[in-house]
Amino acid sequence: MSRETCTIEANNGITLDARIFKPATTQQEEAPETSLAIVLVHPYSVLGGCQGLMKGIARGLSNRGFLSVTFDMRGVGRSTGRASLTGSSEIRDIIAVCKWVCQNLAANRILLVGSSAGAPIAGSAVDQIEEVVGYVSLGYPFGLTASILFRGHHKAILQSPKPKLFVMGTRDGFTSVKQLENKLKSAAGRTETHLIEGVSHFQMEGPAYDAQMVELIIGFIRSLSDPSSTTRPRHFTL
Repeated sequence: MSRETCTIEANNGITLDARIFKPATTQQEEAPETSLAIVLVHPYSVLGGCQGLMKGIARGLSNRGFLSVTFDMRGVGRSTGRASLTGSSEIRDIIAVCKWVCQNLAANRILLVGSSAGAPIAGSAVDQIEEVVGYVSLGYPFGLTASILFRGHHKAILQSPKPKLFVMGTRDGFTSVKQLENKLKSAAGRTETHLIEGVSHFQMEGPAYDAQMVELIIGFIRSLSDPSSTTRPRHFTL
């Protein structure tokens, strides 16, 4: 695995600091295809979210043969601009990064992975990027309090026909299992869930669960190549 630093231009002259995690040649055999890249979107910028929080997952995916990219959204770290409260401006950051990845890293398919507040922001970008073939949410904040900020993003991902996986701890402080179930009843297309028993929102964000997130993401990627996956029922795993 090798890691490279690069700068990506977004809109209005904003530049985004990014890290590219490239698998070693000997590791690429485990990846189902080399044309797929995984773009990871970090938690809420306003509360200290940054690409460093996604490093463990990105490294784990790279070690398993998958090209992975992390980046700081506007106003974070070395990225210029100012973070928005609702993540509306950051949607353009994700689009810019995905386009850059396709143009510069020989990728023609992208899996978007969003963590915490990064999940709704990434969800709003899914159908705006043709190359995105799937979406993974790690701790989507569907709860009532979080919805004050992120409700505007819900409709986009729930109406997207693209395959979706929602991962959440059963003790998530922002979204209850019931709230997640109710939201996903209206979801279009193939929608799956994986619940981690007894785990809180911030526990799941921690490095102790990076390896488990890597396994879930890789399993989801492999299922995208399964012709029968379009008929899979929604399921909750405890």
